[in-house]
Amino acid sequence: MDCVDLFSGCGGMSLGFQNAGFNIKAAFDNWQAAVDIYSANFDHPAFKYDLYDAEAVPKIEEYSPSMIIGGPPCQDFSIAGARQRGKRANLAIRYAEIVRDVRPEWFVMENVYNIERMDVLPEALEIFRNAGYGLTRRVLNASLCGVPQIRRRFILVGHLGDKDDFLGELLDSRLSDKQMTVRDYLGDSLGTQYFYMHPRNFQRRGVFTIDEPAVTVRGTNRPIPPAYKRHHADKADISEGVRALTYKERSYLQTFPKEFEFVGSKTDIEQAIGNAVPVKLAEYVARCIADYAAV
Repeated sequence: MDCVDLFSGCGGMSLGFQNAGFNIKAAFDNWQAAVDIYSANFDHPAFKYDLYDAEAVPKIEEYSPSMIIGGPPCQDFSIAGARQRGKRANLAIRYAEIVRDVRPEWFVMENVYNIERMDVLPEALEIFRNAGYGLTRRVLNASLCGVPQIRRRFILVGHLGDKDDFLGELLDSRLSDKQMTVRDYLGDSLGTQYFYMHPRNFQRRGVFTIDEPAVTVRGTNRPIPPAYKRHHADKADISEGVRALTYKERSYLQTFPKEFEFVGSKTDIEQAIGNAVPVKLAEYVARCIADYAAV
C-alpha cells in the first residue's frame, strides 16, 4: 500500500509502517530540523512544507496514496502544556480536511491521548464521517505494543466505506498481557541498572530501573541536578551509579534502531525524539491494518 506521511516529524511513524511492508512515497513536515533527520534515514523525499498551503492537496495527490498517515502537532493538548484548545489544534482539523480532499482508501491519525477531551476531535471526526470513512479509535499504551515505555497515544484509523470499529478486535486482541520493560527490550546494553529521567516536577520521581517500562520520553533531557533530593519512589539513590540517558539511548526507548541517524543540534535532536511516534507502536498498528486488509 502506497502511503504519504503528513506532520511526519523525524520518521517514527514512517519507519513503523515501512517495517510492516507499507511503501512510504513521501513525507511532509514544517520543521526543518525534523525534515533533516528524516532525510538522513529514508530514500523517499521529505519536504519542508506548510500543509495550510493552497497547493498541499495537489502536491500530495501527485503520489496517489492509498493511505495517509500522520500525527498533527499536539502540544496544546499535552499534559505537559496548556489544556485549552490553541492554534495548533487546528492542525488536526487541517489533517482531516486533507484526508477528505485527497480521499485515500485509508488514513491513520496519531495524537496525545487527551485529545479525546478536546472539542477539536468531534470536529475532525465529523469531517471524516462525512467523507465516508468508517472509524476505529483507541488509546493504546505503547508498553503493551512492543515499546519499553509507558506512553499512551490516541490512534484513529479510517477506512472508506467500512463500519465503525472495524479494526477494534485486532487492535485489542494483540496487546501484550504484560508491559515491556527496558531490560526486555535492551537487555543489559545500557550498562546500568538505574537511570535518571528528569521529572516534570519534583513531586514525581526521577530514578528508574531497567526492570520496568520507562516513563514517557519527552523533548527535553536534563542532567541530574547537583542538589537533587531523593524522591520516596526513586528506585535507587543517585550515588548508586545512576546516570541520565544519552539522546541515542532515549531514541532506543522510542524503538528507533541503532542505525537510525540523528543529525542537527542536540536540542533539536532531543525535541525530535520526544515528539516521535514510537516505531514499534506504529508498526503494531500497521500490522493490524495489513492483516485486516488482506482478508
